Amino acid sequence: MTRRQIREHIFLMLFRKEFHNEQELIEQIEMYLSDLEEPNKEENNYLKERLEAILSKIDEIDKLLTNTASGWTLGRMGKVELTILRLAVFEMRYDDEIPVKVAINEAVELAKGFGGDDTPGFINGVLAKLA
Repeated sequence: MTRRQIREHIFLMLFRKEFHNEQELIEQIEMYLSDLEEPNKEENNYLKERLEAILSKIDEIDKLLTNTASGWTLGRMGKVELTILRLAVFEMRYDDEIPVKVAINEAVELAKGFGGDDTPGFINGVLAKLA
């Protein structure tokens, strides 16, 4: 699995947070991982650990986003945009292996694939301000 594929899987799992309580989220993640075409125990464990790391920092990430995205509350942001931003902020702030520019570029690519026409620009603007 490439880094981009890993990032996309994590985005899709993290997106579920907006719709499920904690217990349901655990079940949703297990179902998601079991539905992967070629389940690989090592890769699945990595995806789960990565998601758990992001979820453990979600309050800190949300505070950063609230302070950075002036004029936008988290509730006003679309769920896709919020999820992309959370993933990117985690990579920028808490993952030393991913350069900030790469995290921003990958977030913009996710936005192109999953967001609306204005999403890439919004994501780029918020993350550039944060960087």
